[in-house]
Amino acid sequence: MTDSSLRRLLAALCVTFGATLALTPALAQHPEPIVASSKSKLLPGDYIAAVVNQDIVANSEVTSRMEQARQQARARGGPQPTTEELHQLALDAMIDERAMVTFARENANRIDEAELDRTVANVAAQNKLSLPELIERLKADGMDLKRFRENLRDQMMTERVREHEVQSRIRITDAEVDAWLDKRREALANGGQLNLQQVLIPVPENASDAVVAEKRALADAALKAVLGGEDFAKVNKQYSEDGNKAQGGVIGLRPAERLPDLFVDAVKGLKSGQILGKVLRSGAGFHILKVIERSGSGSLTEITQTHARHILLRPSAQLTMEQAALRLAEFKRQIESGQASFEELAKANSEDGSAPQGGDLGWASPGNFVPEFEKAMNALPINGISDPIPSRFGVHLIQVTERRQAEVEMKQLREQARAALREQKYDAAYQDWIKELRSKAYIETREWQEQ
Repeated sequence: MTDSSLRRLLAALCVTFGATLALTPALAQHPEPIVASSKSKLLPGDYIAAVVNQDIVANSEVTSRMEQARQQARARGGPQPTTEELHQLALDAMIDERAMVTFARENANRIDEAELDRTVANVAAQNKLSLPELIERLKADGMDLKRFRENLRDQMMTERVREHEVQSRIRITDAEVDAWLDKRREALANGGQLNLQQVLIPVPENASDAVVAEKRALADAALKAVLGGEDFAKVNKQYSEDGNKAQGGVIGLRPAERLPDLFVDAVKGLKSGQILGKVLRSGAGFHILKVIERSGSGSLTEITQTHARHILLRPSAQLTMEQAALRLAEFKRQIESGQASFEELAKANSEDGSAPQGGDLGWASPGNFVPEFEKAMNALPINGISDPIPSRFGVHLIQVTERRQAEVEMKQLREQARAALREQKYDAAYQDWIKELRSKAYIETREWQEQ
């Protein structure tokens, strides 16, 4: 596994297990302790893997984290890290986590008892437990209420201080905003924004005439089906092999310059909802294209706003990213089969402030959400539901309910540019902060004993 691949996996681990600290694990499905302790306590047979300031990292924690890293690496595909590499990744991630907690205890505003009481009550309610039942469950997991409350306090302070520290390091100049707006103007000059849906029939490189003819016949059959009124997403599922198959072939709303010139030229003159009446050939294979949406081709201040809702699950020691994704995939199945509504599931399960509103996020302009969330949202048709989408806040299930065109003032547009630029710089600022914390922390690692 290359050094750059390892760095990317380590960064993902740090964001997942350090920057995103969960408050509401799924108790019913995972019998482990409710909240991972931010101050480790060695169990019989365990040993210290590292000391970070006044805290310890237990070997059992590192072993658990190694397995989570292994699952992520498998999901990404490609060369897999060795056991030694996984150990270093997991240990580094946990050292970063402990350094953040130490910093938060020393620098964050103290969480008052009333706020902590509300958080404990929310944890119990979202896990469908009364407070006495929560206390009994904690006892069964070997944790008393006082320790549980202090762990929650640490997690809440860490999340708050992380956002404050990282955001304070990000500087956006007027020149950067001007450059961002210039790119938008250039995009408008090149045709605005397009959201296309495609069926791709790939043709292998150096394919024989017989193989090309076979692929062309499949493309012709797919085109005939969609022109005959068959659902485009259904045809995509049957014939296509594109990277957006999970979204029914929807590429997502993006500036025209970020799409192949072949596509942009081919759909000129087509309106939203129209299908290109011929098969398009490229170096990748044969394409059938549909215009889902055109926007922004007239004015810089004309934007597409999206009304969406989501269900957010935050990963924790009891709920890995993979488990959260599986749980959300089951929610999607229940919604699509009519067993439950999106609103009901969001109210009962979502772990953010939108839960009481059924996950409703209101109208949002471009740049309001983190890039991975916005990209998935933009790829959805009206009433479409995404697959589980990971972000630095957790794993999301997204549904788009409405879209509209809106005019914004230049002042708002500049704020939108600043928000987008802040997101672009967030990961680098986060990693810089982590490096600084490590450089100031007392860190002692012990010899690893593989078990």
